[in-house]
Amino acid sequence: MAKTLKRTAAFTALAKALMSGARGGPSLSTRIAAIPRMMKASTRGQYDGGLRLAMMAAATAYVLSPIDVIPEAFLLIVGLADDAVMVAWLAGAVLAETERFLEWERGQDRIVVP
Repeated sequence: MAKTLKRTAAFTALAKALMSGARGGPSLSTRIAAIPRMMKASTRGQYDGGLRLAMMAAATAYVLSPIDVIPEAFLLIVGLADDAVMVAWLAGAVLAETERFLEWERGQDRIVVP
């Protein structure tokens, strides 16, 4: 029972940290809302995140691809481990890139075009 309470408290703290933007960073909802703007600025050539966005899209396609089911069917743990590594990398990349984009976006607000 005590383990369950500790686990519940840990997940609750994690959820609060993600939603409030732990350590002064942007909240998860702010980051998610920035993704379409980041994609739009990248396609227009205003933001230099095109290659990173392409890598994130490729990682997402890899994880969701039905072809990836074949290694998981035969290799079980190894097949799932590659997905776990890819999802962990993808989560970190999205967090880092959205923070970088939001910082870039704040800098754009300070630029005055004559």
